[in-house]
Amino acid sequence: MWHQEQISLPAKRRGFHLITREIVDALPELRNIQVGLLHVFIMHTSASLTIDENADPDVQIDMESSLNHIAPEDFPYVHTCEGPDDMPAHVKSSLMGASVTVPIKSGQLVLGIWQGIYLCEHRNQGGSRKVTVTIHGERG
Repeated sequence: MWHQEQISLPAKRRGFHLITREIVDALPELRNIQVGLLHVFIMHTSASLTIDENADPDVQIDMESSLNHIAPEDFPYVHTCEGPDDMPAHVKSSLMGASVTVPIKSGQLVLGIWQGIYLCEHRNQGGSRKVTVTIHGERG
């Protein structure tokens, strides 16, 4: 069985935002999958997706700080026409990645106890973000 749809996520401030619940709530079809995979792909080049710890909010702060150190706004970028946060956002997006894949078992995502799916918003004013979600699996 295959199912695919696009989900719009509301605008979020710059940083790391846990979106696991938003994804699961938008996919009632997930409950019918006995075994399978969920693939989540972000349709933007200045935001990204990752799986990371969902217990301590300090992790989100440290991830943002670390990426800002790796791709600072004051680096002498050539592509500057969209503002000082744009090119660093592209670098961060490429480093983090545009998709995540999570196993499905008995109608639930198979994530570790401290894991969650994060939207990594790299722009100061990123706006609404779209993700395409694809479920591939066997119905129970």
